[in-house]
Amino acid sequence: MANTPAVEVIGGARLRRTMRKAGADLKQLTELNRRAAATVLPVATSAAPRRSGRLAATGRVGATTRAGVVRFGRQSVPYAGPIHYGWPARNIKAQPWAVDAAHNTESRWVEIYLAGIKEIIDQIEGM
Repeated sequence: MANTPAVEVIGGARLRRTMRKAGADLKQLTELNRRAAATVLPVATSAAPRRSGRLAATGRVGATTRAGVVRFGRQSVPYAGPIHYGWPARNIKAQPWAVDAAHNTESRWVEIYLAGIKEIIDQIEGM
């Protein structure tokens, strides 16, 4: 299973450094990342492969100051990774529904980032 991000925000590290120096609340970035990831979740859930529906039901959003993440699977549904990324040794073809959902909803979450980062920058400049 690859740990590579589907999308990378260029300048994110610099924004976090600037916010820290300005004394801004980094929790704003966490919430911004959570909101952006939340736009992907419903599309990914509806696109998840279904036999019993258990895999689709495990979708959830996570966020840190560095990233928003959509995750599928858990201990009782350990096959999310092999189904999403594939497992050639077991003849399981990749079905990257979550990555596809991120790409298909890009215009929505990019707007969330643009508006959110502008708001954060305006707060920093106003200090």
